[in-house]
Amino acid sequence: MIGVFDSGFGGLTKLSAFIDELPEYDYIYLGDNARAPYGDHSKGIITEYTRQGVRFLFDKGANLVILACNTASSNALRTLQEEEIRGPQVKDRNILGVIFPIAEEVARLKAKRIGLIGTRATVESGVYREEISKGLKDFELTQKACPLLVPLIEQGWVNRPETMEILESYLEEVKAANPEILVPGCTHYSILQDEIEEIMGPEVKVLETGKIVARSLRDYLGRHPEIESRLGKNGRRKFYCTDSPEEFKKIGETFFGHGIEQVELAKLG
Repeated sequence: MIGVFDSGFGGLTKLSAFIDELPEYDYIYLGDNARAPYGDHSKGIITEYTRQGVRFLFDKGANLVILACNTASSNALRTLQEEEIRGPQVKDRNILGVIFPIAEEVARLKAKRIGLIGTRATVESGVYREEISKGLKDFELTQKACPLLVPLIEQGWVNRPETMEILESYLEEVKAANPEILVPGCTHYSILQDEIEEIMGPEVKVLETGKIVARSLRDYLGRHPEIESRLGKNGRRKFYCTDSPEEFKKIGETFFGHGIEQVELAKLG
């Protein structure tokens, strides 16, 4: 199975993109909604929470775990790759994040002025700048932490005027830098894709990060038959959360864009 881990609901947008691109595989999703959002926690706490989630997914039979959460990817991925997938006994599994494929796409587009919005932890990690610089040497990156967006989205306030005012306020500084590309550096922001595009205007390319990561996953599986061959291909979907499965199912379907038959409770830590 392919495991998808997120701090809550946002990773369901990535899972939806994976299923659109690679529908034949079995997927298992874990949203740590009891402890969301991760964005205002310290690196140590984010790493520990993510470690627990990754181990849960491996224990449930995942061979490949995707950290759909930008905050987890920017703060915990490297540590967990060192801890959880090194050694001869784990050659057939891996942990991947979402930041590298997005940064790779930014570099491929050769933009000179880049905007980024994300959680405080993602912005402060500096990982996007580091990863983009591996493929693009001459660029300006304007970053903006948007701590209020995740809780507003998860509370269903997407279409409220208050949310639009906050979003416009956050984007004002980024837009003033006249970027050619904007990176929505949080899984939740896909829910606001149309609103972000409207505010930024037609001259700014707002990346559709789900599609980018899904294409990267297809490429990865093609290059790693030792993992791909072990993945189930029965089109099965399993969902876990850490608090209130009924509420998770209801809210999660908005992010997922499809029906969710059942959500089971996961105990971490």
